[in-house]
Amino acid sequence: MKKITHGITATALALTTVFASGVHAEDKVLNLYNWAEYMPMDVIEAFEEKYQVDVNYSTFESNESMYAKLKLLNSEGYDLAFASTYFIERMINEDMLAKIDKSQIGHFDQLRPGLLGQSFDPKNDYSLPYVFGVTGISYHSDYIDGSKVTKWADLWRDDFRGQVMLLNDVRDVFGMALKAQGHSINSTDEAEIKQAYQSLRDLRDNVVVYNSDAPHVPFITGEVNIGQQWNGNAHMAQQEIDGIEFVYPQEGAILWMDNFIIPKNAEHKTLAHQFIDFMYQPENQAKLVEEFGYPAPNTGAAEYLDADLRENKTIFPSDEAVNNGEFTDDVGEAVKIYQKYWQMLKS
Repeated sequence: MKKITHGITATALALTTVFASGVHAEDKVLNLYNWAEYMPMDVIEAFEEKYQVDVNYSTFESNESMYAKLKLLNSEGYDLAFASTYFIERMINEDMLAKIDKSQIGHFDQLRPGLLGQSFDPKNDYSLPYVFGVTGISYHSDYIDGSKVTKWADLWRDDFRGQVMLLNDVRDVFGMALKAQGHSINSTDEAEIKQAYQSLRDLRDNVVVYNSDAPHVPFITGEVNIGQQWNGNAHMAQQEIDGIEFVYPQEGAILWMDNFIIPKNAEHKTLAHQFIDFMYQPENQAKLVEEFGYPAPNTGAAEYLDADLRENKTIFPSDEAVNNGEFTDDVGEAVKIYQKYWQMLKS
């Protein structure tokens, strides 16, 4: 039975369950807070069956909205949430996260070493990798000449007027514009950020939609023919229609990693640890790759994947593409500068 619910707060659903059954919530409910369409439903259902719990899956549109909600709730109401690299250090510094007990994560030793020990959480005390990937350019080859799509700056071309999609993500969008101008995606220089804003304003005639909920869908429906894309969603579009291609831009792709985090005042921390370890089982990691097209952090997933997936260059970027890219980091107080120009761009 599908138990994924939307439009109901985790706290409300948990209370409803407790009052209806008379059983302590620890035995019944795990409240997840994640992006939409970002976790295999059959894995969730298998976890529910194994641990005899209900999973309440609530969603958000951006890191910013996730952070604001947890801040408002004083890190209560959700047992396990998901955050990108550049928000984790901020949440640690604001005492919003609980420490993760890695002794409860039996598959920890199978994780890719290169994903651990990042600057935002050097000892992985507060976060563990969920998936990682690349923000690049996707296009439909039936309508776009791929030989002319090699770099971020191509999105500004006049012949792409009314055909472009951008992600609804301030750091991805500004990171693209900063890269196109030869700057770091993690710039804290207001002059550079303002320059990026001005170039994005010039791009508006080309932009049809901002989409981070399901950014592969506008390509499938024909609403757009080219634009920003996460490599996993490009793979999802490729499974639906022919002609979808993915490019690692010459200026450098945007690298990112989404992570498990446990809010400081989560009620069901034991279940949260059990769920993390369950997701790290190699066969479940393989399902993550198969369904969403993102590389999995557990190296053991490869043996459960068909060769066409293991060798797929959209899912698994080359070392050259990774080395030419840049991870999105926390920009400290400069986030207010990004938000100011983001609001101006979207207004």
